[in-house]
Amino acid sequence: MQRCFVALGSNLEQPLLQVERAVEALKVLPESELKAVSPWYHSVAVGPEQPDYINGVAELDTSQSPLDLLRLLQAIENAQQRKRLQRWGPRTLDLDLLLYADRQINEPDLVVPHPRMLERNFVLRPLYDLAPALVLAGGVSLKQQLARVGMQGLCLVTP
Repeated sequence: MQRCFVALGSNLEQPLLQVERAVEALKVLPESELKAVSPWYHSVAVGPEQPDYINGVAELDTSQSPLDLLRLLQAIENAQQRKRLQRWGPRTLDLDLLLYADRQINEPDLVVPHPRMLERNFVLRPLYDLAPALVLAGGVSLKQQLARVGMQGLCLVTP
């Protein structure tokens, strides 16, 4: 089993419900075990003008290959009516494979670690909630990178 981290985000059609439904789908992924889910964060959208997001990160162990896991994540997105109409556009659900063990993957359909995760507090903060001691590629601690990026535009969703 390989330890993986998956970012979850939504800004359409009841975003909190969308990410919670995605967590339920992650719980039943074949050859996988959901280990933890971060708190949810409200974040300002990146890209074209659109509603704000709900974001979080899930930690799972899987024996799926990286590309098979990606296909399963895309199937969850599709089941929740994900439309890919505009880069960084609004979406019912976005699932990104952030980390797959300590592997570096550079395939046409998959780059791991996720290429923009180090710039995005809405990824780093929930990842920090799950793995505060994590050291990222290049030897940078997650804590240091989160301090560099800051928390602007990000707030914890309270129940």
